[in-house]
Amino acid sequence: MRRVLAADEKPLHWVGSSKRDFLSFPAAAKEDMGNALGIAQFGGTAPTAKPWKGLGPGVLEDVESHDGNAYRAVYTVRFEKAVYVLHAFPEEVSVRDRTAKRDVDLVAERLNTAERDYEEHHGKQKR
Repeated sequence: MRRVLAADEKPLHWVGSSKRDFLSFPAAAKEDMGNALGIAQFGGTAPTAKPWKGLGPGVLEDVESHDGNAYRAVYTVRFEKAVYVLHAFPEEVSVRDRTAKRDVDLVAERLNTAERDYEEHHGKQKR
């Protein structure tokens, strides 16, 4: 059953395997990240969200630590009528200082996918 959005709530779209990956996180991480995504849907920014470097404004990440592990969700709020979750992944302990290249590349690829999807469903984004 599909939930009806509030009047000022943007729909949340999941790109690629991001939803499946997100759902594999521990319950506490999903709850915390879900709150951050919910805030984004209403036009706000969660205190735990920070800019994702390299793709310009409007791409954010939320990092949550649980039981000694870190989990990340990267999403974009660039679009007027929707929020897109681009990637959700556990952070590798050995490379916490730097995000793995495959994850960085995947976020960029999925941002392009989100842009195409947004244009298809809502028209060109106003700049």
